[in-house]
Amino acid sequence: MAVERQRVAEQDKIKRRHNFDPVESNLTEEQVKLEASRCLNCKNPKCVQGCPVNIQIPQFIHELKEGNLDKAGEIIRETSMLPSVCGRVCPQERQCEGNCILGIKGEPVSIGALERYVGDNTKADMPEIKPSGKKVAVIGSGCAGITAAADLRKAGHEVVVFEALHALGGVLRYGIPPFRLPRTVLDREITNLKTMGVEFKTNVVVGKSITIKQLKEDGFDAIFICSGAGLPKMLHVPGENLNGVFSANEFLTRVNLMHAGQKDSPTPLKVGKKVAVFGGGNVAMDAARTAVRVGFEEVYIIYRRTEKELPARLEEIRHAKEEGIIFKFLYAPKEILGEDGYVKAVELEVMELGEPDESGRRRPVATGKTEVMELDTVIVALGTGPNPIIQKSAEAEGLEIITDKRGYITVDGETRCTNIPTVYAGGDVAPVGESNAINAMGAGKKAAKAINELLK
Repeated sequence: MAVERQRVAEQDKIKRRHNFDPVESNLTEEQVKLEASRCLNCKNPKCVQGCPVNIQIPQFIHELKEGNLDKAGEIIRETSMLPSVCGRVCPQERQCEGNCILGIKGEPVSIGALERYVGDNTKADMPEIKPSGKKVAVIGSGCAGITAAADLRKAGHEVVVFEALHALGGVLRYGIPPFRLPRTVLDREITNLKTMGVEFKTNVVVGKSITIKQLKEDGFDAIFICSGAGLPKMLHVPGENLNGVFSANEFLTRVNLMHAGQKDSPTPLKVGKKVAVFGGGNVAMDAARTAVRVGFEEVYIIYRRTEKELPARLEEIRHAKEEGIIFKFLYAPKEILGEDGYVKAVELEVMELGEPDESGRRRPVATGKTEVMELDTVIVALGTGPNPIIQKSAEAEGLEIITDKRGYITVDGETRCTNIPTVYAGGDVAPVGESNAINAMGAGKKAAKAINELLK
Protein backbone atom coordinates (compact mmCIF):
# COMPACT_ATOMS: atom_id res chain seq x y z
CA MET A 1 0.00 0.00 0.00
CA ALA A 2 1.32 3.46 -0.91
CA VAL A 3 2.49 5.60 2.01
CA GLU A 4 0.29 8.65 2.55
CA ARG A 5 1.79 12.13 2.90
CA GLN A 6 2.73 12.72 6.52
CA ARG A 7 1.30 15.81 8.22
CA VAL A 8 2.65 17.85 11.09
CA ALA A 9 0.62 18.25 14.25
CA GLU A 10 -0.97 21.68 14.75
CA GLN A 11 -1.87 23.64 17.84
CA ASP A 12 -5.60 23.67 18.64
CA LYS A 13 -7.28 26.33 16.50
CA ILE A 14 -9.10 27.86 19.48
CA LYS A 15 -6.12 27.95 21.85
CA ARG A 16 -3.75 29.41 19.28
CA ARG A 17 -5.95 32.48 18.85
CA HIS A 18 -4.64 33.59 22.23
CA ASN A 19 -0.89 32.98 21.92
CA PHE A 20 2.05 33.51 19.59
CA ASP A 21 3.42 29.98 19.98
CA PRO A 22 4.20 28.04 16.79
CA VAL A 23 1.07 26.73 15.10
CA GLU A 24 2.87 23.74 13.58
CA SER A 25 5.21 21.28 15.23
CA ASN A 26 7.79 19.06 13.56
CA LEU A 27 7.18 15.64 12.11
CA THR A 28 8.13 12.78 14.41
CA GLU A 29 11.19 10.64 13.66
CA GLU A 30 8.92 7.84 12.43
CA GLN A 31 6.98 10.24 10.20
CA VAL A 32 10.23 11.57 8.74
CA LYS A 33 11.30 8.09 7.62
CA LEU A 34 7.85 7.36 6.19
CA GLU A 35 7.77 10.66 4.29
CA ALA A 36 11.33 10.20 3.05
CA SER A 37 10.35 6.79 1.69
CA ARG A 38 7.83 8.47 -0.63
CA CYS A 39 10.56 10.23 -2.63
CA LEU A 40 11.07 8.68 -6.07
CA ASN A 41 14.70 9.89 -6.23
CA CYS A 42 14.16 11.09 -9.81
CA LYS A 43 17.11 11.07 -12.20
CA ASN A 44 16.07 14.54 -13.37
CA PRO A 45 14.80 16.07 -10.10
CA LYS A 46 12.47 18.92 -11.01
CA CYS A 47 12.18 19.78 -7.31
CA VAL A 48 15.80 20.99 -7.38
CA GLN A 49 15.08 23.08 -10.45
CA GLY A 50 12.18 24.67 -8.59
CA CYS A 51 14.39 25.67 -5.64
CA PRO A 52 15.98 29.14 -6.07
CA VAL A 53 19.09 28.01 -4.15
CA ASN A 54 19.20 24.53 -5.74
CA ILE A 55 19.21 22.42 -2.58
CA GLN A 56 19.98 18.82 -3.57
CA ILE A 57 16.60 17.62 -2.35
CA PRO A 58 16.60 13.93 -3.38
CA GLN A 59 20.05 13.53 -1.85
CA PHE A 60 19.15 14.89 1.58
CA ILE A 61 15.86 12.96 1.59
CA HIS A 62 17.73 9.75 0.74
CA GLU A 63 19.99 10.27 3.74
CA LEU A 64 16.92 10.74 5.94
CA LYS A 65 15.48 7.51 4.60
CA GLU A 66 18.74 5.76 5.54
CA GLY A 67 18.71 7.35 9.01
CA ASN A 68 21.70 9.64 8.34
CA LEU A 69 20.32 12.84 9.83
CA ASP A 70 23.64 14.69 10.15
CA LYS A 71 24.55 13.88 6.55
CA ALA A 72 21.19 15.27 5.42
CA GLY A 73 22.03 18.48 7.28
CA GLU A 74 25.44 18.71 5.57
CA ILE A 75 23.84 18.36 2.14
CA ILE A 76 21.26 21.09 2.77
CA ARG A 77 23.80 23.51 4.24
CA GLU A 78 26.05 23.20 1.21
CA THR A 79 23.61 25.59 -0.47
CA SER A 80 21.39 26.96 2.31
CA MET A 81 22.34 28.21 5.77
CA LEU A 82 18.68 28.69 6.73
CA PRO A 83 16.95 25.29 6.55
CA SER A 84 14.84 25.91 9.67
CA VAL A 85 13.65 29.22 8.24
CA CYS A 86 12.99 28.03 4.68
CA GLY A 87 11.22 24.92 5.89
CA ARG A 88 8.71 27.20 7.58
CA VAL A 89 8.17 30.21 5.35
CA CYS A 90 9.01 29.23 1.75
CA PRO A 91 6.14 28.77 -0.73
CA GLN A 92 7.01 25.13 -1.35
CA GLU A 93 3.73 24.53 -3.17
CA ARG A 94 4.91 26.85 -5.96
CA GLN A 95 8.56 25.82 -5.92
CA CYS A 96 10.10 22.50 -4.86
CA GLU A 97 6.88 20.66 -3.96
CA GLY A 98 5.08 22.26 -6.88
CA ASN A 99 7.55 20.50 -9.18
CA CYS A 100 7.44 17.11 -7.44
CA ILE A 101 6.39 14.32 -9.82
CA LEU A 102 4.19 12.74 -7.14
CA GLY A 103 2.08 15.88 -7.17
CA ILE A 104 0.82 15.16 -10.71
CA LYS A 105 -1.58 12.44 -9.60
CA GLY A 106 -1.43 12.74 -5.84
CA GLU A 107 0.30 14.69 -3.08
CA PRO A 108 3.95 15.77 -3.41
CA VAL A 109 6.63 14.87 -0.92
CA SER A 110 6.46 17.17 2.11
CA ILE A 111 9.86 18.69 1.35
CA GLY A 112 9.33 21.75 3.55
CA ALA A 113 8.52 19.68 6.64
CA LEU A 114 11.53 17.43 6.05
CA GLU A 115 13.85 20.42 5.60
CA ARG A 116 12.53 22.03 8.77
CA TYR A 117 13.08 18.80 10.72
CA VAL A 118 16.67 18.58 9.52
CA GLY A 119 17.33 22.24 10.29
CA ASP A 120 15.92 21.96 13.81
CA ASN A 121 17.74 18.75 14.68
CA THR A 122 21.23 19.22 13.24
CA LYS A 123 24.03 21.70 13.84
CA ALA A 124 25.91 23.62 11.20
CA ASP A 125 29.55 22.58 10.88
CA MET A 126 31.84 25.58 11.05
CA PRO A 127 33.99 25.65 7.89
CA GLU A 128 37.73 26.22 7.94
CA ILE A 129 38.18 29.81 6.81
CA LYS A 130 41.34 31.04 5.13
CA PRO A 131 41.54 34.86 5.23
CA SER A 132 41.44 36.44 1.78
CA GLY A 133 42.46 39.92 2.88
CA LYS A 134 39.30 41.34 1.32
CA LYS A 135 36.48 43.19 3.03
CA VAL A 136 32.76 43.20 2.10
CA ALA A 137 29.88 45.30 3.45
CA VAL A 138 26.39 43.81 3.52
CA ILE A 139 23.56 46.31 4.03
CA GLY A 140 20.63 44.53 5.64
CA SER A 141 20.35 41.38 7.76
CA GLY A 142 17.35 39.74 6.12
CA CYS A 143 17.30 36.61 3.97
CA ALA A 144 19.51 37.97 1.19
CA GLY A 145 22.00 39.54 3.60
CA ILE A 146 22.36 36.51 5.87
CA THR A 147 22.82 34.19 2.89
CA ALA A 148 25.38 36.40 1.17
CA ALA A 149 27.26 36.96 4.44
CA ALA A 150 27.59 33.20 4.98
CA ASP A 151 28.92 32.49 1.49
CA LEU A 152 31.26 35.49 1.54
CA ARG A 153 32.65 34.54 4.92
CA LYS A 154 33.22 30.94 3.78
CA ALA A 155 35.35 32.40 0.96
CA GLY A 156 37.57 34.03 3.59
CA HIS A 157 36.45 37.64 3.30
CA GLU A 158 35.95 39.92 6.26
CA VAL A 159 32.19 40.53 6.31
CA VAL A 160 30.37 43.31 8.14
CA VAL A 161 26.56 43.37 8.10
CA PHE A 162 24.92 46.75 8.73
CA GLU A 163 21.36 46.67 10.10
CA ALA A 164 19.17 49.78 10.48
CA LEU A 165 17.10 48.34 13.35
CA HIS A 166 18.23 47.34 16.82
CA ALA A 167 17.52 43.64 16.20
CA LEU A 168 18.84 41.37 13.47
CA GLY A 169 16.86 39.38 10.91
CA GLY A 170 15.15 41.99 8.76
CA VAL A 171 11.66 41.03 7.62
CA LEU A 172 12.15 37.58 9.18
CA ARG A 173 12.00 39.29 12.58
CA TYR A 174 9.77 42.33 12.17
CA GLY A 175 7.49 41.04 9.42
CA ILE A 176 6.88 37.32 9.98
CA PRO A 177 5.07 36.58 13.27
CA PRO A 178 6.60 34.12 15.75
CA PHE A 179 3.67 31.72 15.37
CA ARG A 180 5.07 31.07 11.88
CA LEU A 181 8.79 31.56 12.60
CA PRO A 182 9.89 31.14 16.24
CA ARG A 183 12.50 33.68 17.28
CA THR A 184 14.67 30.94 18.78
CA VAL A 185 15.04 29.51 15.26
CA LEU A 186 16.06 32.84 13.77
CA ASP A 187 18.45 33.59 16.63
CA ARG A 188 20.13 30.22 16.19
CA GLU A 189 20.80 30.85 12.49
CA ILE A 190 22.27 34.30 13.21
CA THR A 191 24.43 32.88 16.01
CA ASN A 192 25.92 30.43 13.49
CA LEU A 193 27.03 33.39 11.35
CA LYS A 194 28.57 35.14 14.34
CA THR A 195 30.46 31.95 15.18
CA MET A 196 31.82 31.95 11.62
CA GLY A 197 33.20 35.43 12.21
CA VAL A 198 30.59 37.61 10.52
CA GLU A 199 30.42 41.00 12.24
CA PHE A 200 27.03 42.67 12.77
CA LYS A 201 26.46 46.37 13.42
CA THR A 202 22.93 47.39 14.43
CA ASN A 203 21.28 50.83 14.51
CA VAL A 204 23.19 51.87 11.40
CA VAL A 205 21.08 53.50 8.70
CA VAL A 206 23.17 53.42 5.55
CA GLY A 207 22.43 56.67 3.73
CA LYS A 208 22.26 58.57 7.03
CA SER A 209 24.67 57.07 9.59
CA ILE A 210 27.14 56.24 6.85
CA THR A 211 27.07 56.43 3.05
CA ILE A 212 28.11 54.14 0.21
CA LYS A 213 31.00 56.48 -0.58
CA GLN A 214 32.19 56.37 3.03
CA LEU A 215 32.04 52.56 3.03
CA LYS A 216 34.26 52.51 -0.04
CA GLU A 217 36.63 54.98 1.62
CA ASP A 218 36.70 52.77 4.72
CA GLY A 219 38.27 50.00 2.68
CA PHE A 220 35.33 47.80 1.70
CA ASP A 221 36.23 46.08 -1.55
CA ALA A 222 32.61 45.30 -2.42
CA ILE A 223 29.16 46.27 -1.14
CA PHE A 224 25.92 44.26 -1.26
CA ILE A 225 22.74 46.29 -0.79
CA CYS A 226 19.84 44.17 0.49
CA SER A 227 17.98 46.69 2.60
CA GLY A 228 14.53 45.33 1.73
CA ALA A 229 11.42 47.22 0.74
CA GLY A 230 10.08 48.94 3.81
CA LEU A 231 8.06 51.73 2.18
CA PRO A 232 4.37 50.73 2.43
CA LYS A 233 1.94 51.09 -0.47
CA MET A 234 -1.28 52.70 0.72
CA LEU A 235 -4.88 52.81 -0.52
CA HIS A 236 -4.93 56.47 -1.64
CA VAL A 237 -8.56 56.95 -0.63
CA PRO A 238 -10.15 59.72 1.46
CA GLY A 239 -9.78 59.18 5.20
CA GLU A 240 -6.52 57.28 5.04
CA ASN A 241 -4.89 59.72 7.50
CA LEU A 242 -7.38 58.97 10.28
CA ASN A 243 -6.18 57.51 13.57
CA GLY A 244 -6.62 53.75 13.45
CA VAL A 245 -5.23 53.29 9.93
CA PHE A 246 -2.00 51.27 9.78
CA SER A 247 0.18 49.88 7.07
CA ALA A 248 0.74 46.16 7.61
CA ASN A 249 4.45 46.96 7.81
CA GLU A 250 3.93 49.29 10.79
CA PHE A 251 1.40 47.02 12.49
CA LEU A 252 3.56 43.91 12.26
CA THR A 253 6.74 45.76 13.22
CA ARG A 254 5.11 47.24 16.30
CA VAL A 255 3.80 43.87 17.44
CA ASN A 256 6.68 41.60 16.39
CA LEU A 257 9.61 43.87 17.19
CA MET A 258 8.28 46.32 19.78
CA HIS A 259 5.82 43.97 21.51
CA ALA A 260 3.05 46.55 21.20
CA GLY A 261 0.37 43.90 21.73
CA GLN A 262 1.43 43.41 25.34
CA LYS A 263 -0.24 45.45 28.09
CA ASP A 264 3.08 46.52 29.64
CA SER A 265 4.59 47.65 26.32
CA PRO A 266 6.19 51.14 26.37
CA THR A 267 4.61 51.68 22.93
CA PRO A 268 1.18 50.05 23.32
CA LEU A 269 -1.22 49.43 20.47
CA LYS A 270 -4.81 50.61 20.74
CA VAL A 271 -6.83 47.45 20.19
CA GLY A 272 -10.38 47.97 18.97
CA LYS A 273 -13.22 45.56 18.27
CA LYS A 274 -13.39 45.30 14.48
CA VAL A 275 -10.47 45.48 12.06
CA ALA A 276 -10.38 45.16 8.29
CA VAL A 277 -7.20 44.05 6.51
CA PHE A 278 -7.06 45.09 2.85
CA GLY A 279 -5.01 42.70 0.71
CA GLY A 280 -4.76 39.02 -0.11
CA GLY A 281 -1.10 38.04 0.19
CA ASN A 282 0.86 36.36 2.96
CA VAL A 283 1.43 39.71 4.68
CA ALA A 284 -2.33 40.27 4.82
CA MET A 285 -2.75 36.84 6.41
CA ASP A 286 0.04 37.57 8.90
CA ALA A 287 -1.52 40.91 9.83
CA ALA A 288 -5.00 39.43 10.24
CA ARG A 289 -3.79 36.46 12.29
CA THR A 290 -1.71 38.79 14.45
CA ALA A 291 -4.76 41.04 14.97
CA VAL A 292 -6.65 38.02 16.32
CA ARG A 293 -3.90 37.33 18.83
CA VAL A 294 -3.60 40.90 20.16
CA GLY A 295 -7.31 40.95 20.97
CA PHE A 296 -9.44 42.27 18.10
CA GLU A 297 -12.87 40.65 18.39
CA GLU A 298 -13.74 40.60 14.68
CA VAL A 299 -11.09 40.41 11.99
CA TYR A 300 -11.89 40.70 8.28
CA ILE A 301 -9.76 40.26 5.18
CA ILE A 302 -11.19 42.32 2.34
CA TYR A 303 -10.03 41.42 -1.16
CA ARG A 304 -11.12 42.89 -4.47
CA ARG A 305 -11.04 39.59 -6.36
CA THR A 306 -12.37 36.13 -5.47
CA GLU A 307 -10.81 33.46 -3.29
CA LYS A 308 -9.48 31.74 -6.40
CA GLU A 309 -7.18 34.71 -7.09
CA LEU A 310 -5.78 35.04 -3.55
CA PRO A 311 -1.96 35.14 -3.85
CA ALA A 312 -1.35 33.94 -0.28
CA ARG A 313 -0.21 30.39 0.45
CA LEU A 314 -3.06 27.90 0.77
CA GLU A 315 -1.72 26.92 4.19
CA GLU A 316 -1.93 30.52 5.38
CA ILE A 317 -5.48 30.91 4.08
CA ARG A 318 -6.54 27.70 5.80
CA HIS A 319 -4.99 28.74 9.10
CA ALA A 320 -6.66 32.16 8.88
CA LYS A 321 -10.07 30.58 8.36
CA GLU A 322 -9.52 28.16 11.22
CA GLU A 323 -8.71 31.09 13.50
CA GLY A 324 -12.03 32.76 12.77
CA ILE A 325 -10.96 35.40 10.28
CA ILE A 326 -13.80 36.43 7.98
CA PHE A 327 -13.11 36.85 4.25
CA LYS A 328 -15.04 39.38 2.17
CA PHE A 329 -14.40 38.94 -1.54
CA LEU A 330 -15.12 41.31 -4.44
CA TYR A 331 -14.91 44.47 -2.35
CA ALA A 332 -12.55 47.43 -2.65
CA PRO A 333 -12.19 50.47 -0.36
CA LYS A 334 -13.74 53.71 -1.59
CA GLU A 335 -13.46 55.89 1.54
CA ILE A 336 -12.51 55.50 5.19
CA LEU A 337 -15.07 57.28 7.34
CA GLY A 338 -14.17 58.87 10.65
CA GLU A 339 -15.46 60.57 13.75
CA ASP A 340 -13.39 62.90 15.98
CA GLY A 341 -10.28 61.95 14.03
CA TYR A 342 -10.69 58.18 14.43
CA VAL A 343 -11.83 55.44 12.07
CA LYS A 344 -15.55 54.72 12.37
CA ALA A 345 -16.39 52.81 9.17
CA VAL A 346 -15.30 52.12 5.61
CA GLU A 347 -17.29 52.58 2.44
CA LEU A 348 -16.72 49.64 0.11
CA GLU A 349 -17.22 49.37 -3.61
CA VAL A 350 -18.80 46.15 -4.81
CA MET A 351 -16.64 44.64 -7.54
CA GLU A 352 -16.99 42.04 -10.27
CA LEU A 353 -14.33 40.32 -12.36
CA GLY A 354 -13.68 41.52 -15.90
CA GLU A 355 -11.07 40.56 -18.47
CA PRO A 356 -7.62 39.24 -17.40
CA ASP A 357 -4.91 41.84 -16.73
CA GLU A 358 -1.13 41.59 -17.32
CA SER A 359 -0.79 39.16 -14.37
CA GLY A 360 -3.23 36.75 -16.01
CA ARG A 361 -5.83 37.25 -13.29
CA ARG A 362 -9.23 38.69 -14.12
CA ARG A 363 -9.32 42.42 -13.44
CA PRO A 364 -11.71 43.66 -10.72
CA VAL A 365 -14.24 46.17 -12.06
CA ALA A 366 -16.49 48.43 -9.96
CA THR A 367 -20.21 47.70 -10.29
CA GLY A 368 -21.34 51.12 -9.05
CA LYS A 369 -22.81 49.64 -5.87
CA THR A 370 -21.43 50.47 -2.42
CA GLU A 371 -21.75 49.20 1.15
CA VAL A 372 -20.74 50.74 4.48
CA MET A 373 -19.02 48.56 7.06
CA GLU A 374 -18.56 49.77 10.65
CA LEU A 375 -15.14 49.17 12.19
CA ASP A 376 -12.47 50.97 14.21
CA THR A 377 -9.19 49.86 12.64
CA VAL A 378 -7.87 49.49 9.09
CA ILE A 379 -4.68 47.64 8.13
CA VAL A 380 -3.37 48.11 4.59
CA ALA A 381 -1.45 45.11 3.23
CA LEU A 382 -0.97 46.00 -0.43
CA GLY A 383 2.78 45.46 -0.57
CA THR A 384 5.81 47.67 -0.10
CA GLY A 385 8.32 49.57 -2.18
CA PRO A 386 12.00 50.43 -1.74
CA ASN A 387 13.10 53.25 0.52
CA PRO A 388 15.24 55.57 -1.65
CA ILE A 389 17.52 56.76 1.16
CA ILE A 390 20.60 54.81 0.03
CA GLN A 391 20.25 55.75 -3.62
CA LYS A 392 19.65 59.44 -2.88
CA SER A 393 22.59 59.74 -0.50
CA ALA A 394 24.87 58.02 -3.03
CA GLU A 395 23.67 60.33 -5.81
CA ALA A 396 24.37 63.37 -3.62
CA GLU A 397 27.99 62.20 -3.38
CA GLY A 398 28.35 61.60 -7.11
CA LEU A 399 27.63 57.84 -7.14
CA GLU A 400 24.41 57.39 -9.08
CA ILE A 401 22.84 53.96 -8.53
CA ILE A 402 20.44 53.37 -11.42
CA THR A 403 16.87 52.44 -10.48
CA ASP A 404 13.76 51.61 -12.48
CA LYS A 405 10.65 53.78 -12.64
CA ARG A 406 9.32 52.23 -9.42
CA GLY A 407 12.50 52.97 -7.49
CA TYR A 408 13.92 49.44 -7.37
CA ILE A 409 17.66 49.17 -7.94
CA THR A 410 18.47 47.86 -11.42
CA VAL A 411 20.77 44.84 -11.40
CA ASP A 412 22.14 42.19 -13.71
CA GLY A 413 19.83 39.20 -13.34
CA GLU A 414 22.63 36.68 -12.91
CA THR A 415 25.27 38.53 -10.88
CA ARG A 416 23.06 41.12 -9.10
CA CYS A 417 25.66 43.77 -9.98
CA THR A 418 24.47 47.37 -10.24
CA ASN A 419 25.83 49.94 -12.67
CA ILE A 420 28.68 50.50 -10.17
CA PRO A 421 31.14 47.56 -10.62
CA THR A 422 31.78 46.94 -6.90
CA VAL A 423 28.21 47.53 -5.72
CA TYR A 424 25.63 44.73 -5.84
CA ALA A 425 21.97 44.59 -4.79
CA GLY A 426 19.37 41.90 -4.20
CA GLY A 427 16.27 40.88 -2.30
CA ASP A 428 13.24 43.17 -2.15
CA VAL A 429 15.25 46.30 -2.96
CA ALA A 430 16.18 44.78 -6.34
CA PRO A 431 13.69 41.97 -6.96
CA VAL A 432 14.05 39.48 -9.79
CA GLY A 433 10.92 37.30 -9.85
CA GLU A 434 8.57 36.69 -6.93
CA SER A 435 9.32 38.51 -3.68
CA ASN A 436 9.80 35.92 -0.95
CA ALA A 437 12.40 34.54 1.45
CA ILE A 438 13.87 31.84 -0.76
CA ASN A 439 14.18 34.10 -3.82
CA ALA A 440 15.96 36.66 -1.64
CA MET A 441 18.32 33.90 -0.54
CA GLY A 442 18.89 33.01 -4.18
CA ALA A 443 19.80 36.64 -4.86
CA GLY A 444 22.20 36.61 -1.92
CA LYS A 445 23.94 33.49 -3.24
CA LYS A 446 24.27 34.91 -6.76
CA ALA A 447 25.65 38.19 -5.44
CA ALA A 448 28.13 36.39 -3.17
CA LYS A 449 29.32 34.23 -6.06
CA ALA A 450 29.84 37.28 -8.30
CA ILE A 451 31.62 39.20 -5.53
CA ASN A 452 33.92 36.23 -4.88
CA GLU A 453 34.84 36.13 -8.55
CA LEU A 454 35.42 39.90 -8.55
CA LEU A 455 37.69 39.77 -5.50
CA LYS A 456 39.81 36.93 -6.86
